[in-house]
Amino acid sequence: MQSNIINNIFSLTDNDFDSLATEVFQFQYQHNKVYAKWCDLLNGRQSTVNGQPPFLPISFFKSHTITTTLFEPQQIFESSGTTQTVNSKHLVKDIAIYEQSFIKAFEQFYGNINEWCIIGLLPSYLERNNSSLVMMVDALIKLGNHSDSGFYLNEFDKLASTLQRLEAKQQKTLLIGVTFALLDFAENYPMQLQHTVVMETGGMKGRRKELTRAEVHAIITNGLGVKKVHSEYGMTELLSQAYSKGDGTFICPPWMKVLVRDEEDPLSVKTSGKGVLNVIDLANIYSCSFIATEDVGVVHEDGSFEVWGRLDNSDIRGCSLLVV
Repeated sequence: MQSNIINNIFSLTDNDFDSLATEVFQFQYQHNKVYAKWCDLLNGRQSTVNGQPPFLPISFFKSHTITTTLFEPQQIFESSGTTQTVNSKHLVKDIAIYEQSFIKAFEQFYGNINEWCIIGLLPSYLERNNSSLVMMVDALIKLGNHSDSGFYLNEFDKLASTLQRLEAKQQKTLLIGVTFALLDFAENYPMQLQHTVVMETGGMKGRRKELTRAEVHAIITNGLGVKKVHSEYGMTELLSQAYSKGDGTFICPPWMKVLVRDEEDPLSVKTSGKGVLNVIDLANIYSCSFIATEDVGVVHEDGSFEVWGRLDNSDIRGCSLLVV
C-alpha cells in the first residue's frame, strides 16, 4: 500500500489530489502517534475537523519525534538556529523520496537539469550539518554535471569571474543563494547578468537589517542586472518546495498545496484568502503531510501564494501543547 501511495504522489493530476490526501491522512493517522493524538485532542477522537485533516503545528518538530511508522532514519535534517534556540528535526525514512520530489519539481519549473550550471551561494548553510537545502543543491550540481557548478562560501572574487565567464558563453546558470549573501554580492560586485537566474532562498537571521521582499529584490535586480529575482519556498520540516519566478508569487508542484487559516481560529482553514499558511506536502508521507506553519501571507484562488512574514513570537508557540 505504501509503495502505491508513493508512486501515485508523483504522477498526480489536479483531480486526484484530494482523494490521495485523504489516503495519506488515514495512513498517517494510523501510524503516527503524535499526529494521531493531536487529531484526537482537536476533535474528540473523530480524527477530522469539519471533514478536513487537522494540521500539526510546525513547532512540534522542535519538541517531538514526528514519524509515520517506526524506522531508522537514513537522514536527519535540522533547521538553522543559535545556541539559544531549539532546532527542528526531520527524520527522513527514505531519502530517495526527497530526491524524487526536488528533481521533479525543479524540472517542472526550469526544464532539464543537464542544461544548467548550478552555483550555490549558501555560506550559513554550508557551515552546518544536516541542511536539506544543501543536500538538494548538491544533488542538482551533480546531476547537472557542469564543470563550473559548485558551492561558494565567501569567495566573491571567484564567483564574479565565474559568472562573467559563463555569461560570455551564454550558459544557462542558476545562482541560488541565501538572501544576505546575495545582497552582499550584488552590492559589492555589480554586473549585468542576462543568462543567469538568481534565486533567493530566504535567510537573514541577524546577518543584516531585516528588509521587505521588495527591498531585497530591488537591491539584487539593480546590482546584478536581472529583471526578476526568483525564490524557493521550502523548510526543514517538508520534503517539497514551491518556486516563484518573480514578484514573490509561489507556485506548488502537483503534490503540494498551500491553504490559509485564521490566526484567531486555527481550525478555520480555507483554500484562498489572507492569514497564516498551512501546507499539505504529500511527499512527506513518513513524517507529517499536514503542517500548520508560522508564515503569514495570502493564497490566491488559483492556488498560488505569497509570504508576507512570520507570526510574532512564533518560536514560542505550541511547544508545550502536546505531551505524548
